[in-house]
Amino acid sequence: MSLRPFEPDDHDAVNALHRGVWWPERSHAGWAWLATNPARLDIGAPSGWVVPDRDGAAAAFMGNLVQRVWKDERLHHVATGFSVIVPPAVRGKSRALIRAVLDQPNIAAGYTLNANPKSAPLYARHGMRAWPARTNALKLSWIVDPIDCLRGRLLREAVKRAPHLTDPYRERFLRSDRALGRVRRPRFPSLVSTLTDLSDGSPYCDFWRALKGEGRAVADRSPEILRWRIADPDQAEPPLLLAYTRDGAVTGYAMAIQAKATPIDPVFLEVLDLVALEDEPHAIPALMRALMDQARTRGAAKVRLQVVNEELKRRLGAWALGARHEGGWGHGHLRFRNGADAGDLATWSPTPFDGDHGVCQRPAPRRQRATTGADLRA
Repeated sequence: MSLRPFEPDDHDAVNALHRGVWWPERSHAGWAWLATNPARLDIGAPSGWVVPDRDGAAAAFMGNLVQRVWKDERLHHVATGFSVIVPPAVRGKSRALIRAVLDQPNIAAGYTLNANPKSAPLYARHGMRAWPARTNALKLSWIVDPIDCLRGRLLREAVKRAPHLTDPYRERFLRSDRALGRVRRPRFPSLVSTLTDLSDGSPYCDFWRALKGEGRAVADRSPEILRWRIADPDQAEPPLLLAYTRDGAVTGYAMAIQAKATPIDPVFLEVLDLVALEDEPHAIPALMRALMDQARTRGAAKVRLQVVNEELKRRLGAWALGARHEGGWGHGHLRFRNGADAGDLATWSPTPFDGDHGVCQRPAPRRQRATTGADLRA
């Protein structure tokens, strides 16, 4: 069996593969949205690859999320594989799928920031190294509701030990179901507000230009890319976007979504991005305070940051010292091409935004009075 690019006709078969491993499925509109990724269109890359069976149907799958990375005014494209699903019937095909991501043309690096314990050992066999070097096995979390977290752990253990006694596919909100139905006026620390203006002439656009101008390699966070990110039709509600604004200028921002790992898990507030300008020491702690407040308001059991680089860990300060450490295996792996690691991409320090976390999370159930993407101005 050889690989072929993922096509729209594969949606149903690939969704069946996702169901088989208890991962969230995408609607046809959601798959179509992924295909409109501006970075993918830049280089004409596939949206993913499938291993066809004898009838041509997808028997295994790996998605392909292309990103832009800027170093000053020089543009590079990088790619992370996502949702690699290889059933026992086609065991061994994961190697070919990983190679497809790493060896595709027009990219400076192939990587993953979301490997699970079973898949993590595979990446070293393909010449990929642990990345970020010192924090590739680190995830940080902050408990908001310890009771919900405990009940979630107990329920998962019950399903694991006696799956016939409960339905693992039935949605359970635990205590969060009451909060998920509420709409409260947001409360933010001083200088933090909801980010709503993503137009090309907005203060956020000025922040992006300043961030790109600092000389570090940085994933594209332009208004164009953020407008695409928040338009995901499979999200129950748009991502939470927060801005830290000093003297009328945005100097830091955060992005987060409500997600559930499985139907029986409590709701987490997953931090997808948390960045600030180099000369702004107060933005990251203030944005973290706002994220914790929003988690309480929205009924989330904890806040989680699944990718941490050394600089972000330092800037989190007391928040990092008080966080729980999760993970423990190397979930980040990368292979540069053509000497990019010694050149423009040497200073690239990822957050979850750089990985597949924004497209692979299982959305928390829709609120009764959810907002829509129309509230965010383009």
